[in-house]
Amino acid sequence: MRPIQMVDLKQQYLHIKDEVDTAIQSVLNSSVFIGGKAVQDFSENLAAWTGSRHVIPCANGTDALQIAMMALGLEPGDEVITPSFTYIATTEVVALLRLKPVFVEVDSRTYCMDPDSLERAITPRTRAIVPVHLYGQSAPMEEILAIARRHGLPVVEDNAQAIGARYAFSNGEVRQTGTMGTIGTTSFFPSKNLGCYGDGGAIFTQDDVLADRIRMIANHGQRIRYHHDIVGCNSRLDAIQAAILDVKLKRLDAYIEARRRAAAAYDTAFAGEERIVTPYVSTRSTHVYHQYTLQLEGVDRDDLQQYLADRSIPSMIYYPVPAHRQRMFTDLGAGGEDLPVTDRLTGRVVSLPIHTEMEPEQTEAIVSAVVDFIHKK
Repeated sequence: MRPIQMVDLKQQYLHIKDEVDTAIQSVLNSSVFIGGKAVQDFSENLAAWTGSRHVIPCANGTDALQIAMMALGLEPGDEVITPSFTYIATTEVVALLRLKPVFVEVDSRTYCMDPDSLERAITPRTRAIVPVHLYGQSAPMEEILAIARRHGLPVVEDNAQAIGARYAFSNGEVRQTGTMGTIGTTSFFPSKNLGCYGDGGAIFTQDDVLADRIRMIANHGQRIRYHHDIVGCNSRLDAIQAAILDVKLKRLDAYIEARRRAAAAYDTAFAGEERIVTPYVSTRSTHVYHQYTLQLEGVDRDDLQQYLADRSIPSMIYYPVPAHRQRMFTDLGAGGEDLPVTDRLTGRVVSLPIHTEMEPEQTEAIVSAVVDFIHKK
């Protein structure tokens, strides 16, 4: 059995080595390292795969969120509603732009934004809503979009962890995460379900005007070279990363299925374990299992992690300190909200290895170690 890793990028690379190497060599041969055919091809292919009218690649997922908020014309002091239970990048860009984050609760089963908490948080200063499709499945977008329409608010989807997940509306319409709101964003960090070999990200929108503005912002605020009409930034996906991503995009459906098989094996093995809550899958959303996250009932999480580490089994806590408890927001007058569900979850979640190269023997070893620890307590 190979050593167990949270994400085995080396084995994944070895399975597609010839194609990846050829794609990289093609960019080297062209010597077009910024923009060019590789970036254009990947953008068009990703747009077709997701059903998004526009895909604008950028340097990373954090930039994608920042550019999205800049494109909406938000101003310092405007309130942006987002869950606290998320990676810091979601809320970091709010602070960076001198906006005010307003943190709301998540559903205790899906870990995604709770619509009731969202509704209660809206004030006359609210200017945007940022749901996060956490761990691999969609936030309740039908309810979130309905609330946004009632209050005339744009929705920016943080889709860094759920690319490829599909959400079903009550009218039968099915859409991919990242394509339902005003703007969608994603990350191509290497460990993501669609990851490059460095940093990368993308922005999605169905709006032609917004797409033009996003492209300008990501390119120093220019539409015509050296004519800078708006304040922008420099955020580009390089051609080598685009070429790698285009190879992996062709396999993304298969990668998602591999993650689902590993998750199903975990689910079956943990069935009946009263002190383990396995991931809940919404009836509205498919799950692409960027993470396989358990909730522990009456189990010492630190001791469990040490027990696993002693057996060369990695585990992670995503995320131990929620955003509303982070010191970085205090000077903005944000944070400190009463979010008991979020606080409870951050104290009891733990994520096990899951990736496209999981072997049955690895899954069995992980399950055996977790169950052994729980039964010894």
